[in-house]
Amino acid sequence: MPTEQFLSPVFVDAFDLDDAWFQTLSAILDKGRVYTITRGSYKGSKRLEFDFVVVRVRKPSHQIIPIIPEGLNIPAPTDMDYIQGYLSYLLTGAKTETEDYTYGERLVDPKVRFAEDKDGRQMVRELPLHVNQIDEVIRMYRQEGFGTNQAVMEIGMPSDIKLQDPPCLRLIDTKVRDRKLHFFLYFRSWDLWGGFPSNLGGLQLVKQYMAEMIGVEDGEIVAASKGLHLYDYSWEVAKIRTKKTDRVIA
Repeated sequence: MPTEQFLSPVFVDAFDLDDAWFQTLSAILDKGRVYTITRGSYKGSKRLEFDFVVVRVRKPSHQIIPIIPEGLNIPAPTDMDYIQGYLSYLLTGAKTETEDYTYGERLVDPKVRFAEDKDGRQMVRELPLHVNQIDEVIRMYRQEGFGTNQAVMEIGMPSDIKLQDPPCLRLIDTKVRDRKLHFFLYFRSWDLWGGFPSNLGGLQLVKQYMAEMIGVEDGEIVAASKGLHLYDYSWEVAKIRTKKTDRVIA
């Protein structure tokens, strides 16, 4: 009889965001599984993916962007200019006509989109929810104290299941413990090479801003995902960065 297969959850305990990215790259080359994408971005190509991973970052503000050692001759996955721009994206509700959503819109100006028939044509309308989740979490902690589990900011909506490209980041939960603001994140799908450092860098700046407004210190990030992956086009640069060039990915 074939050997029964089980999921293999992975836990990464890192000091800062650079350390978290490096450790997670190394771990996925050892413990990731390969599959072919049947729906979603880059359909038909392959991903190397964790079954499930939790990444704890103790001091995310210490080194926000990944460090690429001299001599490796590979591009950096992100930089501070990009992350500063990404911060603006997270703190405003602006979006283009071609975007179904942005993370910033879902956080500070969420809208419910629905279709209706008008004169024989289907029209898409948006209904504002009139809530700024970032401001509300800040208000909640400042006015009602830290003894609550209700200070959670949601990105995902039930209707996202019908989108061609639904949000990867679904949830930003928060906790103030020992007068430090901590973020707990969940990603349904997450690109480890470029998305991970840019997303966490931008979210770290949001956390720093919120901590200052609440009047507490900046804390940890704990991020979880059942879809943290490397696309096949980034396998070789990941091997170079981790010095695992002899690793065979099958």
